[in-house]
Amino acid sequence: MHITLSRFSATVAPSLALFTVTTSQAYAMGAVLPESGSSSVYVPRTTNKVVVPTSLLIGKPAPDFEGLTSEGQTVKLSDFKGKIVVLEWHNPECPFVKKHYDSNNMQRLQTYARSEGVVWLTVNSSGEEREGYMDPRKAQAYYQEKNMQSNHYLIDPLGKIGGVYEAKTTPDIIVIDAGGNVAYSGAIDNKASADPADIPTSRNYVQSAIENLLLGKPASPFATQPYGCSIKYKTQN
Repeated sequence: MHITLSRFSATVAPSLALFTVTTSQAYAMGAVLPESGSSSVYVPRTTNKVVVPTSLLIGKPAPDFEGLTSEGQTVKLSDFKGKIVVLEWHNPECPFVKKHYDSNNMQRLQTYARSEGVVWLTVNSSGEEREGYMDPRKAQAYYQEKNMQSNHYLIDPLGKIGGVYEAKTTPDIIVIDAGGNVAYSGAIDNKASADPADIPTSRNYVQSAIENLLLGKPASPFATQPYGCSIKYKTQN
């Protein structure tokens, strides 16, 4: 089997070289194939490391959406035009989410982002009566209990927001640049475990993406494989 590197256009990622490698060569370079069975991956020419694209939205305008917050407000993505926006998918019962919240790692990252003028939207796409679902009252109580620092906690029981952004796991992170384009999609960091002891030695992809965007640079990497619990959509995707 050969893997053809052909998913993204050069206009999205001009530093990437397109070429074909065998499966064994890809694995030797650290490739992790997408669960969907697709064989499309990218190998950055400068680093020789494999980045697995997790979304076809990279480099494209972020789809607008409307959502209900835990405080009963209705917000739209377009309300934050001109700002960097982070979308974070959340499930309070997921051990990977607990790793980052019980250690205060996620709250620290949210605080940092907001201090830089970034808007942080936490999204819960669990369907009603499915694991992780919270109605607005329960979600707001959880928000306060965990001292969450995101701007809003959005309740998405029909999975409309999660579906349009192809969110797969909790946590799953999307970073949108100030121009309204998707700049990063994937994991919060490079340690795909539920152990908080791994946090100090991990590379935080989200903070790195924010820092780069604030400097006028593209996120690097721009896509990684998300890890965590599968999102418990009302209708499984």
